[in-house]
Amino acid sequence: MLTTSAITSMYSPTRSRNFFLHLLRKSTTVSHLTQTHAQIILNGFQNDLSTVTKLTHRLFDLKATSSSPSQTPISSSSTSSSKPDNFTYAFAIASASTLSDEKVGILLHQHAVVDGYGLDLFVGTAVVDFYLKFWRVDMARKVFDKMSVRDTVSWNSMISGLVRNCCFDDAVWVLGDMLKDGGIRLDSTTVAAVLPALAELQELILGMEVQCLALKLGFHSYLHVLTGLISLYSKCGEIEAAKLLFGEIGRPDLVSYNAMISGYTSNGESECSVKLFRQLLGYGERVNSSTIVGLIPVFHPFRYLNLTTCIHSFCVKSGIISQSSVSTALTTVYSRLNKINSARLLFDESSEKTPASWNAMISGYTQNGLTEAAISLFQEMQISKVSPNLVTVTSILSACAQLGALSLGKWVHGLIKSKNFESNIYVSTALIDMYAKCGGIREALELFDLMVGKNVVTWNAMISGYGLHGQGQDALRLFSEMSHSGVAPNGITFLSLLYACSHAGLVKEGEETFQSMIHDYHFEPLPEHYACMVDILGRAGQLEKALKFIKEMPVEPGAAEWGALLGACVIHKDKKLAQVASERLFELDPENVGYHVLLSNLYSAERNYRLAASVRHDVKRRNLAKIPGCALIEIGETPHVFTSGDRSHPQASAIYAVLEELIRKMKEAGFQTETDTALHDVEEEEKELMINVHSEKLAIAFGIIATEPGTEIRIFKNLRVCVDCHTATKFISKITERVIVVRDATRFHHFKDGLCSCGDYW
Repeated sequence: MLTTSAITSMYSPTRSRNFFLHLLRKSTTVSHLTQTHAQIILNGFQNDLSTVTKLTHRLFDLKATSSSPSQTPISSSSTSSSKPDNFTYAFAIASASTLSDEKVGILLHQHAVVDGYGLDLFVGTAVVDFYLKFWRVDMARKVFDKMSVRDTVSWNSMISGLVRNCCFDDAVWVLGDMLKDGGIRLDSTTVAAVLPALAELQELILGMEVQCLALKLGFHSYLHVLTGLISLYSKCGEIEAAKLLFGEIGRPDLVSYNAMISGYTSNGESECSVKLFRQLLGYGERVNSSTIVGLIPVFHPFRYLNLTTCIHSFCVKSGIISQSSVSTALTTVYSRLNKINSARLLFDESSEKTPASWNAMISGYTQNGLTEAAISLFQEMQISKVSPNLVTVTSILSACAQLGALSLGKWVHGLIKSKNFESNIYVSTALIDMYAKCGGIREALELFDLMVGKNVVTWNAMISGYGLHGQGQDALRLFSEMSHSGVAPNGITFLSLLYACSHAGLVKEGEETFQSMIHDYHFEPLPEHYACMVDILGRAGQLEKALKFIKEMPVEPGAAEWGALLGACVIHKDKKLAQVASERLFELDPENVGYHVLLSNLYSAERNYRLAASVRHDVKRRNLAKIPGCALIEIGETPHVFTSGDRSHPQASAIYAVLEELIRKMKEAGFQTETDTALHDVEEEEKELMINVHSEKLAIAFGIIATEPGTEIRIFKNLRVCVDCHTATKFISKITERVIVVRDATRFHHFKDGLCSCGDYW
């Protein structure tokens, strides 16, 4: 603690820099710092870099800026005879970037602008770096673009900051702008900064051009450049090239080892990564958290559960498990291995829960289909005052899309706007996907049209959205636009197109798309592509052609293809061909109860109750569990879930009364209950009662009770909607004069005035 004598002794005019640095280190209150600051000015050290930097750091350490705006380093300087210069502002803003709250840095930026340093090179670079550390990419870009003078350091700050914010495309564009500016010379930091962006984008050709540039400029052999190139080639699947680059390093440091270990792991060569890890330990090197994260098989976890548990044990024994990056990586792997309880236990035991930790667990729930748990954890994250970042919002938007939680999705959209995340391509793409899968295809298109830069995932999301809503021609039109935009399609693009053709009855267009994928774009079809083609032909009633297509496949047909054929046989009631498909399916995927249900329904529709009963008996004998059907409807921000015959809802009596009245009006309008697929061993009247209380009918009845007349009703069904419910919903839309949107397991149905958007083709 400073003493009175120590303070008074400062009045001697002969004090040195070290004297003031010592006093600043010993300062424990803002009052001490204020007195010391005054003496620093009196003794002529107000422009001394080390002294001013230490003063700024100590002011922030003591939270001098949190109690009152008048206590900032800038205002403290202003009360003295000396006015802060550009260096003072630059160091102060740099210090502010280490705080948890962005308000201090914004205030300092405002002071700098007022004092005329807003466009200064040093201040501008510090401000750019500050905003990028707080995920404010838009503000960083505005400041950077307005800077009249920019040097290599400022360009590097912009590139590395964009990479940290996952704005990889933007980082590459900035490099391009830097190269166009002839007066700026690249250095090794520039190359090292942009290589991670190229690696994440898997832009190998562009990465090789940057490598050539590094060779030309003479810093290809720099350790941090070689390390970045190892990561680039590894992430682009060129592990042999990465090994050659690693061999060029005479004495690899730990960072280089980490890059190579991670490279092996990310390419599914965990055996090699373990070998290199053991070599590192054998040299007596002390590994760090990055080493372990690189060793954990995050990208190829399957077959490596034992390895994961061994790594987990090593981390516990060595104490590295306390590092949040390590526990987060392990949480991710356990989630991907469907060991969700192990993942949650690790998450709960983590002493430090970073945004990445929350993201890993939320994403794990989402990937395992546990969307309600993901949403619940996101809400817990909000209560814990942990600020969501780009990864958080993309994960939770995915959960909203799966569950059909439109209200929460809209709330997240508002959060994205408040945090200025909309400019991020991954966030915008996730929003498009969420709106499309929650029934808001118009909102999805509006967002899509507003986007300036679109990658292949963005185009795929919109094409897939059109397919879900049965708008096949729109999907094909958008693909044509995509082709002219210069964005190359991938396998998912063609899968989305084929799916769209299937649900719109576009047989000719589907066949042309499939052939173009193979011959024009040189894609090897996956089982999913073949299955879509079978579905296209089968839905159109061309069952023999579909069977011929399966038999002529260049690869052995699997459950996906035969399953698509069986589904088509059920639609068109082809019992003979269904028997052929089901026999193959029971061999290929004997535990899948869905195929048994389809076959049983076909027999029931044909009134062959003996065979239907035989299939159901086989299901019971083998303890195969059928997924229970359920329907979800959101009223306000509250989801309501119904199952068939459900009476647990607080308003059950009113729901059943409304449903009974609806059925009466429907029958007056000519509706007849479809009971063919109901159990055969009950009376016809009982069959009708069973069908009438299916989950979606209950959800619609509740929607009529809970919303104003004329309000659109949106229902989300986990299984394919049955024929009876589909017909009933058409009648209800006519009787109630409502638009009813139903998303089932395969697509959206928009009911209006007694008609469905699918044209009874689903």
